[in-house]
Amino acid sequence: MAKSLRSKWKRKMRAEKRKKNAPKELARLQSLLKTNSDVIMDAVRKVVTVIAAEKTLEKKDSDDGSKMDVDAKRNQKTLLDQHGQYPVWMSPRQRKKLRAKRVKGKNKSKARKGLTW
Repeated sequence: MAKSLRSKWKRKMRAEKRKKNAPKELARLQSLLKTNSDVIMDAVRKVVTVIAAEKTLEKKDSDDGSKMDVDAKRNQKTLLDQHGQYPVWMSPRQRKKLRAKRVKGKNKSKARKGLTW
């Protein structure tokens, strides 16, 4: 789902709105942290570091070589791991379909040449 033109347009417009409102939001957060009205804010100020959105985007672009930690011992074609188990997220119907495909491939009987009665 979420591939229609309407949803793509809405996603695009939300991204534009985030870009437009980012400086205001950053200023509001900084002004909240500058006020000494609450003792908790001092603790928050020690923990939180405010970074501009451009810096985070640059950092994200530079980390292109990083990969997710994926179970490396899983067959990409059959999705079975080294113990013959399917992933947790896979439904029983999908498992049955993949198993049928796998078993069908194993039990290929050679067709005889010539006529069979």
